[in-house]
Amino acid sequence: MTDTTRPPVPKGAENLAKQGIDVLISTLHNSADPAFRRYAAYLLGNARTPLAIRPLIEAFGDLDKSVRQQAILALVATGKAATEPLADAMKDPKWETRYRAAEALGKLADEKAIKPLVQGLRDNRDHVRYMAAKGLTDLKDSTAIDPLIILLKDDNRFVRTMAVRALSAIGGENAKTALRDALANENDEKVKEAMNEALK
Repeated sequence: MTDTTRPPVPKGAENLAKQGIDVLISTLHNSADPAFRRYAAYLLGNARTPLAIRPLIEAFGDLDKSVRQQAILALVATGKAATEPLADAMKDPKWETRYRAAEALGKLADEKAIKPLVQGLRDNRDHVRYMAAKGLTDLKDSTAIDPLIILLKDDNRFVRTMAVRALSAIGGENAKTALRDALANENDEKVKEAMNEALK
């Protein structure tokens, strides 16, 4: 089975996999080469150690997008031990950190991710509300229905669309009734399209 999360091994980093956790964390934080930082994040995820969780969350602030994405994948690889630290990261002052924490929580198959994601639906940043709704789409927990219904009136059409998809994924009569009511008042054609698709 191919490891789809594995990045290319950068030239000169061939021995990095043989190094200890401290060296990997130092590389993740301090290497000037984003390819090295990304590979270090991957190796930390493979190590599946709680010691890597905080450094990987800190990597959400990396200037390179590929490093940030690899940190998310590494946290998911770490498993349920990452849930609580990621829930704490949902309270970070930086919206970018909250956004990426929501993305990682959504990928973890852990019911303990539901509460912080539901709280994320009330975030003051639309990016975070969107990603929290997306995460709940995968987790499909009925306790998220009422908070998601509120998002059907969100100012941001992308947030509304993701709330529609989440409610459709969770299902149930309450979700369908809310979608029908929201459809009657929706003006955006793309959102209406998503609502009609959900109600089929």
